[in-house]
Amino acid sequence: MSVFTGWRAALRIARRDAMRAKGRSALVVAMIAVPVLGVTALDVTFRSVTPSVAETLTSKIGSADALFSDEVMGPIEQLPDGAVSNVYMGVDDAPPVKDGGAVDVRATFPEGSRAITMQSVPANVTTRYGVTDTEIVEIRTSDEMVRGKIDLVRGAYPHGKGEMAATEPFLKATGLHVGSTTTVRNSGRTYTVTGVVELPSELKAKVLYADPGAVIAPWQAKADHDKKVLPPNAGSTDWLVKGPAGVGVTWPTVVEANKSGVLVTSRQVVNDPPPDSEVPLMARNPGISDNEPHVLSTALITVIAMAVLEIVLLAGPAFAVGARRSRRQLGLLSTCGGDRRHIRAVVLGGGLVLGGTGAVAGVVAGLGLTTALQPMIENWAGKRFGSLTTPPLELLLIAAIGLVTGLLAAIAPAIVASRQSVLESLTGRRGVRRSSRVLPVLGACVMAFGAAIALYGGISGNSALVAGGSIVAELGLLACIPVIVGFLGRLGRMLPLSPRVALRDAARNRGRTAPAVAAVMAAVAGSVAIATYMAGQSAENEYNYVPLLTKGTVVLSSTDEKAAERLPLVRKAVERSLAVTSGHADFRRVWAGSDCNTYEENHCGSLELVKPTGKAHSCPLTGKGAQKLAARLSADEHKKLMRSPACLVDLTASGAFSTDESDIVVADAALLDTYVKLDDPAAARALAAGTPVLLNPVYAKNGEVTVKAVHQYSEKDKENGKLHPGKARTTVDKLKVYVAPAKYAATPGIRMILPAKTAERLGLHTRATGSAYAVVHAPTGAEYQRVSGAIEQAGGGFWVQSESGPGRGDDTVLLILTLFAGTVTLGAAAITTGLAKADAEADLNTLSAVGAPPGVRRKLSGFQCLVVALTGVVLGTLAGLVPAVALRLIDLQEALKTMRLEPTHSAYTPIVLPWETIGLLVVCIPLLAGVLAAAFTRSRLTSARRPG
Repeated sequence: MSVFTGWRAALRIARRDAMRAKGRSALVVAMIAVPVLGVTALDVTFRSVTPSVAETLTSKIGSADALFSDEVMGPIEQLPDGAVSNVYMGVDDAPPVKDGGAVDVRATFPEGSRAITMQSVPANVTTRYGVTDTEIVEIRTSDEMVRGKIDLVRGAYPHGKGEMAATEPFLKATGLHVGSTTTVRNSGRTYTVTGVVELPSELKAKVLYADPGAVIAPWQAKADHDKKVLPPNAGSTDWLVKGPAGVGVTWPTVVEANKSGVLVTSRQVVNDPPPDSEVPLMARNPGISDNEPHVLSTALITVIAMAVLEIVLLAGPAFAVGARRSRRQLGLLSTCGGDRRHIRAVVLGGGLVLGGTGAVAGVVAGLGLTTALQPMIENWAGKRFGSLTTPPLELLLIAAIGLVTGLLAAIAPAIVASRQSVLESLTGRRGVRRSSRVLPVLGACVMAFGAAIALYGGISGNSALVAGGSIVAELGLLACIPVIVGFLGRLGRMLPLSPRVALRDAARNRGRTAPAVAAVMAAVAGSVAIATYMAGQSAENEYNYVPLLTKGTVVLSSTDEKAAERLPLVRKAVERSLAVTSGHADFRRVWAGSDCNTYEENHCGSLELVKPTGKAHSCPLTGKGAQKLAARLSADEHKKLMRSPACLVDLTASGAFSTDESDIVVADAALLDTYVKLDDPAAARALAAGTPVLLNPVYAKNGEVTVKAVHQYSEKDKENGKLHPGKARTTVDKLKVYVAPAKYAATPGIRMILPAKTAERLGLHTRATGSAYAVVHAPTGAEYQRVSGAIEQAGGGFWVQSESGPGRGDDTVLLILTLFAGTVTLGAAAITTGLAKADAEADLNTLSAVGAPPGVRRKLSGFQCLVVALTGVVLGTLAGLVPAVALRLIDLQEALKTMRLEPTHSAYTPIVLPWETIGLLVVCIPLLAGVLAAAFTRSRLTSARRPG
């Protein structure tokens, strides 16, 4: 009998076994198909979202032949792809000529061409809620040359001077719709939104589109006649060009246009580029257009390897149980002359059959899922698919990986099945095999060794050691899992019936339980490692963030003296539009001499809060000896110094309340309560008595501060000059102050609150500038538009600032990792429970025969599932902390190195546990697995006559 004949028989037997045990076969197919589905969907999505050169070109020039852009820098030399790579230089590699002067771009077009212009301008427009800033692009969107760059979604293209089209994100943010009107406040012109358009390459863009001459020209005309209107800050004009029929825009035309300083992106040139020898820029710079080859990253290879390992660990026990259930058939095969290789072929044939089925099903399902979710994926990615790209070779490779994975999962069960004696196979006896005592000891040593290597790599800053040590530690822990499972079985003696039987069953069938626990551990370890690392980085970013304002506050500020007169009216608008929690706290600007915001720098005064001399009043991380000190500091010691009042002088944000560096503001006790959050009656009494409140104690000496004022007046400042007639003079005043606790030194924008009567006594000038409010939450986009609109209705001249915090990073990756780990945990637990039920049919029959209540079977399944899930999750959490801690140690070494070169650079590198993720994985997922297993298990079992 030939080899192929033997394999045909083995595959036929494997197919029949798979059809007989449909439930177990479906589990194996699902285990292989789900990862293949995920990889297929990711591959197709990546290929579809990544634009080709042609698609990138269309997003820039639409259906035109070329895009002409005046770079206003003199003659240039460019690469053939123009704005695609946007690489160009001055002629003969000379530095570009700045402001080379605008040229007549139309003179560079080939004869017989047709062209349309494209120009953008930032503007302030009205919305449903109020007003907002946006970008308006003047381009004839109805022209065929724009197709592919800008496409109509619904409605109609704008025509004429009073119509606009808008993108969907703009309409959602502003509350407008097709048929709404919006007014460009700068010009006062009103436009009707006639349609919704989209940029296929930028679906999240918030833009308005109008025909050329509809916005910029009338705005400029109004600015020419009314000097109070600022002229439009329009960008340069670009041209979409349709070349002569059958000719297009050739490379000689591009070179000729470059002589005038025009950058050209030609479809014909990009699709059929000239030889390098004909491109002057490339002839002198041979490597300028070289792109780095796309290679598989280490991370991608690791992910694929981990996915294969997960499937092998999960599917291996299923094949083992299948081989054990078919041991009588395999024994008969041996009695008929079959040897060990035939038995291995039958079991491996099951791997091929089920692996192939899972691979094909996964690829087909992945394509279907990507097609069904295409709109959602496009919205998430922010760009349209150029086309649904299905690379056949890559899909074939993915299917092959699924097929090989099924074969790998069946290798170990095939070897074990081939070694069983014929007598044991025919009688159904399993035999007794003691667990290895060497393996767990060796595993513990390997685990400790790997953890030590990873931590040493973290301390020494070697990421390769961290990766290698983490893998070694995880492999060592894998070797210890059978012993851990056996130990859990001994704990069952103190538990009720169902959990006791579940623990003992898991310990007795370690070959089935340990791989499932290992699969859960591997998935959870990766998720916990990345979640822990991201949590540490998030805490680091939050610590290093310098807030503009105190959290939970907004500040209303005016731009000039005339606007300040409307402050009472504007306050009402703010209080109506925002979720304020209390009354307003008013503040005033203070300055000496003439106001530098109004008069020239050399003809105005200054105000300064003088810092006393001495070590106690200076930051040791600045100045002489700072680097020597930094070299001796640990990260915690450096953190403590950086948060000291002396070092906070240069760290806290300034300018929110004043326009100079003094950060002195004139206000009363209301500002302490609303903005500073200083609840101290003594501070309020001090302000009422005319005593300033100092927030940063580093400026105080013996309870006093020194205020230095230069009273210099411009000749044009007649009104304020009357207060200090004559030559400019400098005053230095010492003031008794109330010194706030050191923690208030970090208050953004304020160093000292000065009572109004004290400012008057010192000969300083003040003016009502704005108000501070405490708010329930940071203003939303709609609230900002609403309050901005109300302010403009009141006359304008004010702006609202708020503190939104450092912002949270994108949690999408963390969510995906958690879902992945949870899915693997549920799947592994469910598979193990299903295998346990199939493998322990005799035990379940015994339970039913001795009169066990119907709920015992349901509870047993639930606890079997819980044991696998909880054990794997706990071990995975512990294993995942090793690489996370080691990687944060690498970050710490890098931060310390930078800090010792730049002593004021933060070296704070915390290790933060993601308790939300860990809690979800350790508590919620195992409980969910147990509940689902119990819910889907039949509680009643008909007693069956046992064989023999």
